[in-house]
Amino acid sequence: MIGLRSTLTGRIALTAAATVILLFLALPIVVIVVTSFSKSAFASFPPDSWSLGWYQALFADGSKWPGALSLSAFIASISTVFSLIIGVTAATALTRSELPLRSAVYALVLGPLVIPHIVTALGLFLLFEPASMLGSPLAIALGHTVMASPIAVLILVATLRGIDERLEDAAASMGAGRMTIARRITFPLAAPGMVAAAIFSFITSFDDFYVSQFLSSVGTLTLPVQIYNSLMFDIDPSVTAVSALLIAFAILALVLVGLVRWLGSGRQNALLSVETATALGAPGKEAL
Repeated sequence: MIGLRSTLTGRIALTAAATVILLFLALPIVVIVVTSFSKSAFASFPPDSWSLGWYQALFADGSKWPGALSLSAFIASISTVFSLIIGVTAATALTRSELPLRSAVYALVLGPLVIPHIVTALGLFLLFEPASMLGSPLAIALGHTVMASPIAVLILVATLRGIDERLEDAAASMGAGRMTIARRITFPLAAPGMVAAAIFSFITSFDDFYVSQFLSSVGTLTLPVQIYNSLMFDIDPSVTAVSALLIAFAILALVLVGLVRWLGSGRQNALLSVETATALGAPGKEAL
C-alpha cells in the first residue's frame, strides 16, 4: 500500500478505487433522491418526467405523514432528554470516579448495541404489555431510550476522556469544589460532545423501527412504522419524498455535529493556552 502511494500510477489507482467504492455506497441514496422527483404514480428509476408533486402530497389535507412526523419528533425529543441524562451520569461515573468493575459496567451499558434490536423490542413488548402501556408515546420513548442511551454514553465517554484533566486540576488547586469544576470547566468543555450525543440520540429514536413496531398501536404510528405500512399495504410513491427528506435531515445533522466539535476543540485549546501562560508567568511555579 505504501509503495502504491509513492508512485503517480499508484495514487491514481487508489483514488479511482476509493471513488468507485464511495459511489457504490452512495448509489442507493442517489436513487431514492432522484426517484422522489418522479411524476409517475409508480416509483421508477430513472424518472420519465419530473415533478414536485410527491413533496406537495406529503402536506396535503388528509395526509397521514404530518401526524407520523410530529409524533416521531415528539417521541425522539423525550428519548433524547432521557438518553442525555443517562449518558452524562454514566460517562461521568466511568471516567471521573473509581467505579468498581468498570469494564463490566461499561459492557453492560453498551449491551443494547450488541443484542439484536428485534430481541430488545420483544423484551420491551413483554414488559409494557402487562402494564397496558402499548401505544403510549412514553412507553415508545422509554424503549427508544434503551437503544439511544448507549450511543450517548459512547460519545460522552470519548468526550470526557478527551478533556485535558489539567484544567480540572488547576481549578481544584484554586479551591474549586467538584460541582464548581463540573459547572465551570467540565460541562462547558463537554458541551460539543453533549450536542453530538443529543443529535445522534434523536436520530436513533427518530429512525427506530423495531421498538416502534412492537410498542405502537393504530393511533400511535411513528414515521418508520408508517413508511413500512405504506410499502407493505399500499402503493404510495410519496414514501420516496419522505425518504429524501430524512436523508437531507441526516446530512444536516452530521454537518452540525462536525461544526460543533470543531468549535469545541478550539475552545479547549484556548483554555490550555491560557493555563500554560498563567503557569509560566507565575513566579516559583512550573507548568503542569
